[in-house]
Amino acid sequence: MIRVQAEDFDIGTEVAALTKGRTDIGALVTFSGLVRDANDGTVASMELEHYPGMTEKELARIEQEANERWPLQASLIIHRVGKLMPGDNIVLVVTASPHRQAAFEAASFLMDYLKTRAPFWKREDKNGEAHWVDARESDGDAAAKWDL
Repeated sequence: MIRVQAEDFDIGTEVAALTKGRTDIGALVTFSGLVRDANDGTVASMELEHYPGMTEKELARIEQEANERWPLQASLIIHRVGKLMPGDNIVLVVTASPHRQAAFEAASFLMDYLKTRAPFWKREDKNGEAHWVDARESDGDAAAKWDL
């Protein structure tokens, strides 16, 4: 399941909906990403933009690849767009599997690919100046470990 939305989400509500009535899930891994301010008060806000239609298609492709690599019983990706403030939720990835290792690896894979291949653009307002956030080399290195 994939959602790109401006609205906030509640992690507990999302996990409860994903697992409701399921007794076959042995492991559930969640990752939530938040807007951070690096404790120095310089990030006033972050704006996330995406390419509607293309973004959802790429997220579905990434999720399908995770399901082909690991025995997942369910997965969820929620990514927010629009203007966000420090402390706001940005992304939620949930993976469910019979076994913890598969759930952990699939969640890590999904986040690594979200950071490098999903068509989102971030603009931070720092110290009164807006600038686009460049991709970090470390994110590319993390995603590269999953290349077959």
